[in-house]
Amino acid sequence: MGRQRVLSGVQPTGSLHLGNWLGAIRNWVELQHRHDAFFCVVDLHAITVPHDPALLARQTRQTAALYLACGIDPQRATVFVQSHVPAHSELCWLLNCITPLNWLERMIQFKEKAHKQGSQTSVGLLDYPVLMAADILLYNADLVPVGDDQKQHLELARNIAQQRLNGQFAAHGETVLNVPEPLIVPEGARVMSLTDGRKKMSKSDPNDNSRINLLDAPELVRKKIKRARTDAATGLTFDDPERPEADNLLALYALLGVGSRAAAAEECGRMGWGQFKGLLGEVVVDALRPIQQRYGELMADPSTLDGVLRQGRQRAETVAQASLERVRTALGLTPRRQ
Repeated sequence: MGRQRVLSGVQPTGSLHLGNWLGAIRNWVELQHRHDAFFCVVDLHAITVPHDPALLARQTRQTAALYLACGIDPQRATVFVQSHVPAHSELCWLLNCITPLNWLERMIQFKEKAHKQGSQTSVGLLDYPVLMAADILLYNADLVPVGDDQKQHLELARNIAQQRLNGQFAAHGETVLNVPEPLIVPEGARVMSLTDGRKKMSKSDPNDNSRINLLDAPELVRKKIKRARTDAATGLTFDDPERPEADNLLALYALLGVGSRAAAAEECGRMGWGQFKGLLGEVVVDALRPIQQRYGELMADPSTLDGVLRQGRQRAETVAQASLERVRTALGLTPRRQ
């Protein structure tokens, strides 16, 4: 039996930050050794909201380079850009035609973002979860790493595959596309904002001091950590609901420094904030140094990155096209003639 296939991706909007790395990409690095791994830069999702085209193009390449700089190995994993594989858009349309509208209207993220955008809300924003379903189902993923904010979207993908595509269009009980399972990675899965320990670190937060970007210079990293919100208590502890910032910053130290929550709690249990922030700043700077160095090498050598993305697109297209043809056949579309 072959290895299970895992698929995930990140939008190329804003700069990737510690939360993206510790909550997703660092886990991908481990997964690529045990799974058939597909990691894409989901640029089609990025145009569901107002955007700067030139900035999007630049950040798409930056995001792909950061995947590699963080340890994704193109010899072990398939790394590609979503829009480079046209099957994503075609399968999205086919799934649109069998997905009930009310399934999309109850999506929590759509409600929240539509409320902010008002009359500028696009059809693409409503349809975002169906495109995400197409991304996953195209590659017959067995496992999809998801955080709490994406569980509802994965459940939609499962429902589309199970109840609609396989349930209504599969011949003789066969499976048209695989139904994926969520892969929850709890440790480090939620890195919180530096300005509010109750909010997740986010690329969309207008306050850049709320996050540490993977490409922040060492002095900026130290400055952001020194400015991070704290409380009046001495000593850092985990799991105190009244001290979310202490929990968040101590968790970062455990992940990037001593390696365990128990060791972090023992070392920092009586430590003052000034001493701890200096310690954490150096730990974060040291952790980001090899990523930034490798990123610089990749951006200075465009041909290497181009080659990785070309190779990834070719492999992704082979898998995606086979899945797409099964869906076309199941829905009664005539076969393409070569």
